Amino acid sequence: MENCVDVKIESKGERMPMKQNPLSTGGKSFCRAVGYLTGDMKDFGTWLKDKPLVIQLLDWVLRGISQVMFVNNPLTGLVILAGLLLQNPWWTLTGCVGTLVSTLTALVLGQDRSAIAAGLYGYNGVLVGLLMAVFSADGDYNWWLLLPVALVSMTCPIFTSALSAVFSKWDLPVLTLPFNLALTLYLAASGPHNLFFPTTVIRPAMATPNITWADAEITMLLQSIPVGVGQVYGCDNPWTGGIFLIGLFISSPLICVHTVIGSAVGMLAGLSLATPFSQIYSGLWGYNSSLSCAAIGGMFLALTWQTHLLAMACALFTAYLGAAVTHVLSVFGVPSGTWPFCLSALTFLLMTTNHSGICRLPLSKVTYPEANRAYYLVMKKHEKSCCEA
Repeated sequence: MENCVDVKIESKGERMPMKQNPLSTGGKSFCRAVGYLTGDMKDFGTWLKDKPLVIQLLDWVLRGISQVMFVNNPLTGLVILAGLLLQNPWWTLTGCVGTLVSTLTALVLGQDRSAIAAGLYGYNGVLVGLLMAVFSADGDYNWWLLLPVALVSMTCPIFTSALSAVFSKWDLPVLTLPFNLALTLYLAASGPHNLFFPTTVIRPAMATPNITWADAEITMLLQSIPVGVGQVYGCDNPWTGGIFLIGLFISSPLICVHTVIGSAVGMLAGLSLATPFSQIYSGLWGYNSSLSCAAIGGMFLALTWQTHLLAMACALFTAYLGAAVTHVLSVFGVPSGTWPFCLSALTFLLMTTNHSGICRLPLSKVTYPEANRAYYLVMKKHEKSCCEA
């Protein structure tokens, strides 16, 4: 045949011709190339180990940007960076400064090099940089703001190291607790009346909202789903949220799906409490739920249909807890940040069960949901073979 090539293999001491379709060979090469770009791009990280520190640092910063969504992939970080630029170039700059300073601080403090290379000391810094710009009352391009951004970002590795020492007793991740601590302390210390770095005014609800269900727009409710994903980084542009989802899909389709589900659950929870539509449209009910759903739905728990349902339950719990936390913290003039996500996810991770379909993975084995499930299946197969033996 014209579309086949001969490949010789040895069998029983003889060489026999075997015909292999070049289309099949090309498909395998394509899948192999795609494999290098998806997941955690482990081969790329290994290749960078003997490269100059500046090049490695760029990889660490990009991984830190993507680690906000539990993704350890520099290509995803690059896509998310593009979405941030679409939203606001100034926020992008402050976020990158926060990531860079946080990562360098971890290096200076002698933290675990593999954790730094995975972006685990950078993701809280990018959130600090972004949200300090978001809540600044001076608007964009107040260059003096970069000073407190750098200083506050320096505290993130300290919080991460300290919390890790405590949480390691239960083999729990620190999640975005360092970001919450750093941002809450900064906003509480500065406030809206600060002479140098005033922040936006946050007030508790003082009146009953006037809700007319006929005014609800289905298109805006659907649009709030990608907006909710974007609000993880403080962004309210639906196109930015869509770009984030593309970046997540590149690394892990399962994380992408669960963030969408979590944001949708948060939107429905907001409707169930008769929340003003403007708050739902802005994605403020979706971002904590999307993080919780991704964390439980395959990231720290091996993905099964049981943990999939548990992830949606956690997303719902996060949304209602978020309403409570928002009301409490608004009395003190500070935002809820990702406190609801941290409290909810840690609660569900601490849950004990004898159900074979709910398995919390050791942190040392956690990578990304697809690989986590493969590890889980191998572990179950090994346990089954041991029992049969």
